[in-house]
Amino acid sequence: MSEIVLVVAIADNAVIGKDGAIPWHISEDLKRFKALTLGHTIVMGRKTWDSLPRKPLPGRVNVVVTRQKDWSAEGALSASSLGQATSGTSGTVMVIGGAEIYERALPLASRIELTEVHQNFDGDARFHLDRTGWHETAREEHVTPDGLRYSYVTLTR
Repeated sequence: MSEIVLVVAIADNAVIGKDGAIPWHISEDLKRFKALTLGHTIVMGRKTWDSLPRKPLPGRVNVVVTRQKDWSAEGALSASSLGQATSGTSGTVMVIGGAEIYERALPLASRIELTEVHQNFDGDARFHLDRTGWHETAREEHVTPDGLRYSYVTLTR
């Protein structure tokens, strides 16, 4: 069985997205995301796939979970369920969104690589992370050049 890891950035008010995009820009977090996911299988929902500026994300196996039976895209594997997306893969599976995929993957995950964005944002996608049973094993505090505070947090169970 593969290790399942959630990679997620969440604002103080649980917002993770707005209009198919991330409502903040933290270039260091994008670099961290790439470093965390490179060489792994990444699992995402179709809306997350649609939001990617570059498809597929290079250097990773891109798996898209969708209810659309005939969906296909160059460079992506299609899965009808999270179980299908994570079965038969070796190594670490990085779940990268969106909200519905995070909710489904949370009970299966052994680690969360979380970016806490310390501000409220307007958004239409939310992920309320229940930390019950999770242990914080690492935390780094950061500030963007324009003053946005954020933290990298690793949670394990």
